Amino acid sequence: MKKLICEVFRSPKEEGLYLYVEKAKGLKDVPEALLEKFGIPKSAMTMLLDEERKLAKADSKKVLAAIEEHGYYLQLPPPKEAYMQEINHHNSKLF
Repeated sequence: MKKLICEVFRSPKEEGLYLYVEKAKGLKDVPEALLEKFGIPKSAMTMLLDEERKLAKADSKKVLAAIEEHGYYLQLPPPKEAYMQEINHHNSKLF
């Protein structure tokens, strides 16, 4: 079973955007262009990740495979519901 110590970073630019990397390697394998769009990564947590670990919004097997192949895994935020986008748009006009 694959195991690795994983560090998870959150984006300061977009809520729900996370970057998983191998703790020992850090961000060195993450493309510069991605880091520019991601913003300055803020460490959210460090964990021992294996194939059986349950993650809230990602499949641990896919995360491990992506880290092994690319050096990182990017977790995108869930899509906003259409009605929530409409409410946010309406609310933005109030300020």
